[in-house]
Amino acid sequence: MATPAAVVSDSRASEGALPQGTSLEPAKRQSSYGQILKSTALVGGSSVLHIVIGIVRTKVMAMLLGPAGFGLAGLYMSVTNLTQSIAGLGVNSSGVRQIAEAAGSGDSERIAVTAAVLRRVSLALGLLGAAILALGAMPISWATFGSSAHWTDMCILALAVFCTLVSAGQGALLQGKRRIADLAKMSVLGALFGTIAAIPLVYYFRERGVAPALVAAAAMTLACSWWYSRSIDVARPKIPMKQLWEETAPLLKLGFAFMISTGLMMASAYLVRIIIRDSAGLAATGFYQAAWTLGGMYVGMILQAMGADFYPRLTASINDHAEANRLVNEQARASMLLAGPGVLATLTFSPLVLSVMYAPEFSAAVDVLRWICLGVAM
Repeated sequence: MATPAAVVSDSRASEGALPQGTSLEPAKRQSSYGQILKSTALVGGSSVLHIVIGIVRTKVMAMLLGPAGFGLAGLYMSVTNLTQSIAGLGVNSSGVRQIAEAAGSGDSERIAVTAAVLRRVSLALGLLGAAILALGAMPISWATFGSSAHWTDMCILALAVFCTLVSAGQGALLQGKRRIADLAKMSVLGALFGTIAAIPLVYYFRERGVAPALVAAAAMTLACSWWYSRSIDVARPKIPMKQLWEETAPLLKLGFAFMISTGLMMASAYLVRIIIRDSAGLAATGFYQAAWTLGGMYVGMILQAMGADFYPRLTASINDHAEANRLVNEQARASMLLAGPGVLATLTFSPLVLSVMYAPEFSAAVDVLRWICLGVAM
């Protein structure tokens, strides 16, 4: 007995619509390489601008602070990144999935509820992260620097944690709705305004201005994320406490897995910098920070550009295993082809890159940069 699918296929073939045995799948599953390149060009273009702005900020800070001051900035960033990864509970990643699923359903009420929950959870986690760093400022200063001399800067950095976690929630909303152009603009303008706000603080206060500069940069990113996320036209529903928890639970459950992986990565980065500071001093920490930043710059730009559009598309197709498998394979091939040349170029021209990006005194980081490039390539 013929199956319903076979009957439909035979009927269409008899009518001349399709040759006998022709499958509809190839027409349905069109290659996503065009979409990958389009989104990569859009977000990648903004990432290039973001990197150029970052180079200006980094070079100015390196020239003003020197290797030791740059190492101090690296330790501050490690502390804030680790705190953000723990307090953020991976909501910036799980939020993209939840928003993408809601948007894929076409249910405006579900989209509105999910967006409202994401915003509230991001705000609560931002307050939690700030409280963790502020209340633990003294022991964190001892663990990081071996003294309490930097505990006031830790309290200041709590503001940067708050701003970053809230803006991450806003960015997740934009990415989940696949507002790639707005996401790109938010990234570029946040970096530009952050640089404009940060450089004067470092120029006038030198090392004492590093923590306020990081806060100023995070605040500018928050302002830009708020400006673009407010343009998303969703209702603001009143959500009962029971429903709020029901919506929050899956967000945190999925985010916990992201938090574990990100937290381990940030914790290892933090510990490595502490080990280098204890064994070789702040200047060596600055060399390592410079090499680490450059080693992952190009690959990070490619992965960020691809992930901005790939993650929501994969989420929307996750129940279609064949389609999801095809998207993953195409994404992996495209990323290897795009990232390879940049890694090889950085590996080859390490001395020139360090001199141009930072200052001649950072040439001691050449060997470290090459090892990091090899690690990234693997």
